Amino acid sequence: MAVRWVRRCASRTHRRAAWRVLSFLAIAACLSAMASAAPSTHRTFAGVEYARVGGISLKLDLYVPEAAGDAAVPLVVWIHGGAWVSGSRAHTPALAVLGDEYAVASIDYRLAEFAPFPAQIEDCNAAIRFLRAHASQYGYDPDRIGVWGASAGGLLASLLGTSNGMEELEGQVGGDVGTSSRVQAVCDFCGPSDLLAMVDQLREADPSVPILPILLLLGGPLAEREVLAQLASPVEHADAGDPPFLIVHGDADDVVPYAQATGFHAALAGAGVDATLCVVGRAGHCDFPPWVDDVVRAFFDRTLRADLAG
Repeated sequence: MAVRWVRRCASRTHRRAAWRVLSFLAIAACLSAMASAAPSTHRTFAGVEYARVGGISLKLDLYVPEAAGDAAVPLVVWIHGGAWVSGSRAHTPALAVLGDEYAVASIDYRLAEFAPFPAQIEDCNAAIRFLRAHASQYGYDPDRIGVWGASAGGLLASLLGTSNGMEELEGQVGGDVGTSSRVQAVCDFCGPSDLLAMVDQLREADPSVPILPILLLLGGPLAEREVLAQLASPVEHADAGDPPFLIVHGDADDVVPYAQATGFHAALAGAGVDATLCVVGRAGHCDFPPWVDDVVRAFFDRTLRADLAG
């Protein structure tokens, strides 16, 4: 599916730039795959259907620590990247990073080729509602749910954190409408935060860079979708009611410009949100060294594990 949008690029120059973007997606997928094997200490619930939309079955994989027993552990939900046109729940680094003190869910959502925005965030909200409604069945805490997304998934994770039940983004997907979709912590790996500004930033750096993934996400020409682009931008929704955020971004990212992270962090901090920006020097798109895993783990420990407080 990702190859199709490359072929739609009008010129050879645009196609070369599109393949460059896809190369970053392939690298990110390989890195995730290396860290995605379920530890033997987790019970695995694979292919759980959390909703069905227009005949499409939306599924998640859930991993719950065996050692949890009667003590409900926090849950962290992984949202994959792939420029909204590719990717799947199959690989998540969260298992290796968070260990057996956390349950982990990895979710699928409708890709832009089949449904434009806001379908993606409606699916993510449905997944959170399902996971909260079924927490006692699987054995994790419904009041301690964090989200972690990379690239396109970073935008969706950030929208979960900033929309907080906003009617235009909540949707009616799934069978748990009425259950809260609010999350308690957000980790954003190299995600876009302001789509209109991102287009300007990309074109300023390289006029040949394709913006087709954004156009596919929005379902049409940017000039006709500016209001929708703002709705899809987490920076537009930052307010004091948002949960804690960790934003991790490379300062050499030429797929999602570093300015997306600094602008989003400034908006969150300006609204009084507990927001941390972790800048990875000389790092490209989601190409982070191992020490970043410790930063992520420390963030979720601080925000989701009251037993570690003090």
